[in-house]
Amino acid sequence: MKKKIIHLDMDGVLVDLGKEIEYRLKDPNLDPKFIEEPDLIEGLFESPKPVEGAIEAVKQLHSSNRFDLFIATSAPWGNPPSLMHKRLWIEHYFGDMFYKKMFTTHRKDLLIGDYLIDDRLANGAESFTGELIHFGKDYKTFEPNPFPTWESVLNYLLI
Repeated sequence: MKKKIIHLDMDGVLVDLGKEIEYRLKDPNLDPKFIEEPDLIEGLFESPKPVEGAIEAVKQLHSSNRFDLFIATSAPWGNPPSLMHKRLWIEHYFGDMFYKKMFTTHRKDLLIGDYLIDDRLANGAESFTGELIHFGKDYKTFEPNPFPTWESVLNYLLI
């Protein structure tokens, strides 16, 4: 049986970047220019915490042997070290599970696969040709997306 391909976004799906940004914006020494563009904060992507349940859920998807998993993330153009930090974050939490299975793109509509798990409709996610699993909460309205938790994603994909 051919495995289904799943592309996993990082920020807001695997990585709780929102909490990390909140924490960083409280720094009284933070340059005010970062208030409007927090993803340019130096070191922002080095060690944020995972989204609740993300690590365990991805390991469960992997161990089901039904899916071929890939990371599909975008990195802020004005923060070049972010890409390195994202890659190291993946290695820290997943070991070699994603060795040479990571895409950095601002064009997720060009990815080929069965599923894209993403919290936003930006960067081509809304035009992904497979099925978009719209995860978590809307980053602007904070309203729940159709798949608000990793438990809901697992219930959909593993049943």
